[in-house]
Amino acid sequence: MTEILHAQLAADTAAAGGVVMLVGAPDTGKTTLSHQIMTEGVKAGKSIAYVDADVGQSTVGPPTCVGLRWINSAEDLDDLSKADELRFVGSTSPERLVLQQVLATATLVDVGRRSADLVVIDTTGAVSGVVGQTLKYHKMELCRPELVIALQRGAEMEPVIGMLRRFFAGRVETLPVDPGVAPVSPHERSERRQAGFAVAFEHPLERWRVRPTVFAPTISAGLDFDRLNGVLVGVQDGEGRCLGLGALEYDEGVLRVITNCGEGMQGLRLGSLRVDLENHRVQRVNLREVMFGLDR
Repeated sequence: MTEILHAQLAADTAAAGGVVMLVGAPDTGKTTLSHQIMTEGVKAGKSIAYVDADVGQSTVGPPTCVGLRWINSAEDLDDLSKADELRFVGSTSPERLVLQQVLATATLVDVGRRSADLVVIDTTGAVSGVVGQTLKYHKMELCRPELVIALQRGAEMEPVIGMLRRFFAGRVETLPVDPGVAPVSPHERSERRQAGFAVAFEHPLERWRVRPTVFAPTISAGLDFDRLNGVLVGVQDGEGRCLGLGALEYDEGVLRVITNCGEGMQGLRLGSLRVDLENHRVQRVNLREVMFGLDR
């Protein structure tokens, strides 16, 4: 019965077109249903923009980024990993970076809306508490989907569903989670992120000397640049697009960025992670602490 509900809603959503956003806790099948909707969209002859806003478990592009992928054929669905456009968020968690996630997602939804018949937004599993609800509220506010599909096992999505229905005009539909969806352990999630960073830092890597003036947020002239070693950055093209990821290195008085996407680089956005380029593991950092030596 659940499979029939999913299949019917996927077909109806694809036929209607417009912007659809999928929400749900981790391991509820948002990405699987997104793929199902896009498959139906291809069958219906729709041009599709897939906006992957799950910065922790990215399908399109590297972790810490929101990625857009254009879908025009069934073959495009075979491998969604390569992004056609990226926006840098700088973290794999929504904590403290709600603004960056919302703006990155809304920007790419606007790009998709201008060119595609159907825009499918896949979101993070952050749906509870102040952070989760704030994130979903503002994504709804700026992305303006005609339809929200909320996947839930019990009634865990009711606070979010009630909030979205109360404050916005978009239709909200609920679906039970497909029993075939397999939970993913924290260890598996970590390994997936690690693999995603490994792809983002594939060789050949180059070291580009950079000035303190190319960063956002701006680096103060008196900063001890040793604090920046290993900090993740988004490599920006000067028109708001992210070209890929980089990692900072300070050695013998010279500040550099290590990246495989330096061509066209105009600036660097500081992330809230350090990345080890030997094993591609990351750890959180507080940018205020890095730049000012204290956590405010």
